[in-house]
Order: sequence, then structure tokens, then C-alpha cells
Amino acid sequence: MPNITLPDGSVRSFDLPVTVGEVAASIGAGLAKAALAGRVGGRLVDLSHRIEADAELAIVTDKSPEGLEIIRHSTAHLLAHAVKELFPEAQVTIGPVIENGFYYDFAYTRPFTPDDLAAIEQRMAEIARRELPVQREVWPRDKAVAFFESIGEHYKAEIIASIPSDEDVSLYRQGDFIDLCRGPHVPSTGKLKVFKLTKLAGAYWRGRSDNEMLQRVYGTAWAKKDELDGYLHMLEEAEKRDHRKLGQQLDFFHFQEEAPGSVFWHPKGWRLFQTLINYMRERQEEAGYVEVNTPDVMDRALWETSGHWQNYRQNMFTTTTEDERVFALKPMNCPGAVSMFAQGLKSYRDLPLRMAEFGKVHRYEPSGALHGLLRVRHFTQDDAHIFCTEAQMEQECRDVVALILDIYKDFGFDDVRIKLSTRPENRIGSDEVWDKLEGALAAALDHMGMAYELFPGEGAFYGPKLEFVLRDTIGRDWQCGTLQVDMSLPERFDIDYVAEDNSRKRPVMLHRALFGSLERFTGILIEHYAGAMPLWLAPVHAVVMNISEGQAEYATEVTKSLKRAGFRVEADLRNEKINYKIREHSVHKLPYQIVIGEKEKAAGVVAVRARGGQDLGQMPLDSLIERWRREVEAKAGAV
Repeated sequence: MPNITLPDGSVRSFDLPVTVGEVAASIGAGLAKAALAGRVGGRLVDLSHRIEADAELAIVTDKSPEGLEIIRHSTAHLLAHAVKELFPEAQVTIGPVIENGFYYDFAYTRPFTPDDLAAIEQRMAEIARRELPVQREVWPRDKAVAFFESIGEHYKAEIIASIPSDEDVSLYRQGDFIDLCRGPHVPSTGKLKVFKLTKLAGAYWRGRSDNEMLQRVYGTAWAKKDELDGYLHMLEEAEKRDHRKLGQQLDFFHFQEEAPGSVFWHPKGWRLFQTLINYMRERQEEAGYVEVNTPDVMDRALWETSGHWQNYRQNMFTTTTEDERVFALKPMNCPGAVSMFAQGLKSYRDLPLRMAEFGKVHRYEPSGALHGLLRVRHFTQDDAHIFCTEAQMEQECRDVVALILDIYKDFGFDDVRIKLSTRPENRIGSDEVWDKLEGALAAALDHMGMAYELFPGEGAFYGPKLEFVLRDTIGRDWQCGTLQVDMSLPERFDIDYVAEDNSRKRPVMLHRALFGSLERFTGILIEHYAGAMPLWLAPVHAVVMNISEGQAEYATEVTKSLKRAGFRVEADLRNEKINYKIREHSVHKLPYQIVIGEKEKAAGVVAVRARGGQDLGQMPLDSLIERWRREVEAKAGAV
């Protein structure tokens, strides 16, 4: 009979087959009450799962990430149950777990309304209070298809029909509601107490725009109420910081239907964008990079050689010219960089060769996925490609990691996680090469004492990668920078260098992006700072305002002096009340406002107000300039 080995190494023996829930009860009443599921031999199972042979078992509670995911998955089914009770004609489709929550798609005769959302959430709470047992059932596939067809659930029947006919399917029943699911689930609806429906949206069936439109209901679920409250507060803050609204308020950019997924930069936004680029130019030059630029449009043959045509074609914009040549707008800068390296003979003395490019790339994103600056079709990558020897590879990786982390600090990002993504199923190159490249990335991080998370199978098709995830001021995570190591593209493009012994060798190619998409990073910054950019980033540092006409000339001279000192300053000499001017410019979140009245004019000083209404009093212009220079140099600015 089964011997159950627990995570602490202890063994419990049972005379008869035993369920996961029974094992939990044998350990203690508290654990039995807290148990949601189990992990048997590495596989998540329901508490009702019967163990008949020796096994390793871990009890899953809401304190573990797996437990929270089970809660969210079960809450998605609770949502579907509530919808079916309130709207019997609605058809259920799919309801997966997503970051911080879940969603479920429904086919219904009309869009759901906010009032519907409130009613659904109320019904979910009622069903949860019924404490209905959640039971797993295994059915033959054809029986399941027939059942769902018989109750009018044609979408669910279609999903099940795509499963091989000789496979059984698992269904979960709670009360009168039954749904397709692999599981596991919580043992009872009573375990689902902390949830909130957050928004409504449309979604195409199976994500295809030529299919019918469904109603998508989003929600979130947590183990504790304070966790839910914290998350909802974060959502409120995120709404206030929405870069699309702030971009309009601050006159940074706009979008329009004639150019979906492409940004129209206004003067202030473009100045911010160029400030980012200029900052990067300085940092890269200090780090030994040279800047290049490659064409936006290149022949199909180049993309076939690189492997993009075979592996990335669905995301590429293409065109055919009158002479029937097929060209593609570049979705990545990599082939252009390789072509640059291929020009002229290279020696080991030329390596490492670090080539940076602010290249415009174009990727087809479904229209439904577009989201302001965060998801666009036309964007600027702060790419660099480093060509080096195998012996130089690890050190170059270390240098890139150090550079990325140091740069993020300048923007107020001190909480950075690193992900190591390894070989995907769809890849090019031998396992031997992948072993070497994955080892180099891991060794670089280990030697630097950097912690990282491993994500098997998530690498690029041509090489493993590091991803740098930033946590912003309200606790959201953003994946930005990347570092990829690659020996496949040099092989595919047949590039080499002359080694010290006069032999020809392949260089290693490192693909590096610090911000990733500059457009996306700009959107992140706007939300991180809530539009209140620190002085060094702000498109306009200050506005100079006169109280009356008598100070207009002095205000003009102050403005000119500040501009000559290198600061971005505007003058507001309108014949308006000073309080009106102050309020109006406060909306634009400028770092400073300078007010000039008769006292300031007579004394040859300026009155300075910092963002947020902070009165810094009067000071000589030289003192203000010195203050600003120190602030810019320090990259200072409260988030």
C-alpha cells in the first residue's frame, strides 16, 4: 500500500489507496482546511485524486503560486456558472488564467453592460456561498461532444471535437453547471471568496478577426482581501497614469486610424523621445559602441537567409515591386547588422565590435492588440549587435548586464528581475551550440552574483536570451531590455574573422536592446512618473511668467538666459492673471514655474515654484541655473 513522501522528507504509510485530501487530513486539521490541491510526482491534481502506489506529495494551499492560480482558474469557472444562471442563452467558450486574474469569453446576443457585470459578480458570490462540491468526471470524447451539442453549447462542442477521438476528456461539475477543464480545481465553491470582475471587452472566437465577436469578461481573484484591495488600488493608480490620456493632456503624441499602430509625435513628445536617444548615444559611446544605420526595406532573400522568413513571416510587412522582387520592411535589425559586419575583412584585433542602431522596425500586430505606445506596429529599437570571439563572450555578456542595470537606475528603476529563457522547440542550431550559449549566459550571471529565473523553452529561435523585467512605482512589471547570444546567424550568413593563427573563425553574435522599443519605454516612463518627468527628461524644464506687462521685458531676458544655459524654457507673457497661468501650466506637470513681478524685476531675481506647488522663494538666476545643473547631473526626480 502507498508510502507517501512529503516535502520535508518524512514518509506516511497507508494500508489502502488514499486521496490527497485524506493525506492532508492525516497531517492536521489546519492543513486539511487550507488544502486546495496536491502535487503528486510533479503533477498538479485535485484533492480527490487517489494515490494507489508510492509517491511524492506536496499539499498545495493558497500560500503558493500554484494555489493562487488554481483559485483564479476555479473563479473563471464560477464566472461561467453565474453567467449561465443569469443568461441561459449565453454560450461558454474558454476561460484561462492570465496575469493577476482570468477572463472568460461568452457568445451572447448582445454586449454585456456594466449593470450586467455587477449582477454577474453578485451571483458569483451567491454560488460561492452555496459551497457546492467541485467534482471531476472523465468522459469519452464523443459522449462529451454530444452532451454539449445537446445543451446548445456549440463552441464547447467544437473545442472538444478537436481532441483526438480515442482520448477521454475531463469535465468539472459544480451544482447544475458542468464545464470542460483539465483541472485541478478547488474542492468547493466555498473556497472562492476574494474576487472582483474588472472590465468588459470584445474578443474574436479563436482570436481570428474573420470569426464571430464574443463578450469577454475580465476578473481578478486573490487568497486574501488585503491582496485584492492592494491590486484594485494599483488598478486605480494605473488608470490615473494611463499614458494615452497623459500623452494627450501633455501634448506629447496622438494616433489616428489612417496609420494604425504608428505614433504621431508632437513637438514636446518628440523632444522627450530625442532626449532618450541622446542619452543612449552618450552611454553607448562611453561603453565602446559605434552607431550605424541600415535600410528599412530589404529583399526577401536576406530574410530567408536569416531564418525570419520561415519563422517570423506572419509578423512581417511585405511588398512586391513591378519587377516582381519581394521586399520586406524589417521587423528586426539583426540581418542588417550582419551585413555591416560582412563588409571588409575583419581580424581578431577588431573584436569585440559593438555596433548600435536606433533602427525603425515594422511588425504586424493584430488591431485588437494595439495599445497606445505599449503595443505598436512601427517602432524604434535601441538595438546593438556585438561580434566577439567565444573567449570574449562571457565578459561581453557581463558588461551588457552591468550597463543595462546601471542605465535603469538613472530612470528610477531599482527593482529589476532577470529571466533566462532557454531553447524553444522551434529553433535553429545544434544542441551543442545551444549548450554553449546557455552556459555563457548563466555563467555571466553567476559570476556577477546576479539572481535570475529560468524559463525553459522561451528563448528566441536563434539563441537563448536574458530578459530584464522592471518594476514600476505602483508595482507593475515591464519586460524591457534583452540580451541574446547567437552562433546561428553568423553561420547562416557565412561571416568570419581572421584569428590570431591566420585561420578563419565564426564570431559569436550578441543581440542587445536596452529599452527594447523606445516608444514602449516612453509609455512606461510616462506611467511610472505619472507624466511628471524629472528635470533631465522633461521636454520643457520651466515656464517663465510675468505678473503684469511691466515685467515682460525682464521675463524675456530671463527666458533667453536660461536657454543660453542649455535649458528648455518657454515664456508666457499673456495678459492673464498670474493664478490662471499657474493653474494652466500645472496641468502640463512642468518641473518648475518661474514668476516675475515688480519685486523680482527690481531685485534682479526670480521667484521659483517647484512642481506640486512648492514655493522655493526668490533666488538669483545664477543660483537657479546651478541648482538645475546639479539636478540634471544627478538624474534626480521624485517618482
